[in-house]
Amino acid sequence: MPKKTDDPALPNNLPPTIQRVIPWFQKVGWIGFWAQVVLGVVAAVIFLFVLLFGSSEGNGNTQGSNGTLPGLFLAVVGLLFLGLSIFWSFRYTRLARQLATADSSSRPTKADTIQLLRRGLYVNLIGMGVSLMGAESITGILFFKSLRSQTAGFINPRRINDLIEPLDIYVVLANTHTIVAHFIGLVAALLLLSVITRE
Repeated sequence: MPKKTDDPALPNNLPPTIQRVIPWFQKVGWIGFWAQVVLGVVAAVIFLFVLLFGSSEGNGNTQGSNGTLPGLFLAVVGLLFLGLSIFWSFRYTRLARQLATADSSSRPTKADTIQLLRRGLYVNLIGMGVSLMGAESITGILFFKSLRSQTAGFINPRRINDLIEPLDIYVVLANTHTIVAHFIGLVAALLLLSVITRE
């Protein structure tokens, strides 16, 4: 748990409350940043793989023609919001530097800091909501594909294109990574909000 430290790099005239929150913004900001970067890069690589190779399968069907295009679109939008969330986590670390300045007139106020954290919460809530809607769409389509692909306990040869393929599972995995990354962003913002509002 970050505590107030006698960091020689910090000015001596900082109020104790600011000295207490600076380590929190530094540590939580960097942890949230790197965790989201790793999950976001993995999700982006999977989505890119699906978009590039999803249309080059032997059966000639794309992910969109199989009905998962709306869910895939929402999942990608959620990933774009994750990029904004990663930037916001980085802003928390920059905010720690601004709070550590000796010039009190250029230091962000408590109200400004709370507003920044609330915006971070909104970014993650919207991103997670869009990703969850994408997950609902994708898993719903996969559920119906699984029902259509079987007749009386065996695979219907006329419905071979309705089989759940590995690329379908990759989309689910990538979207799950995005949801987890947004959850990390939410936890980071809520944690920092509780720290800064603590008396």
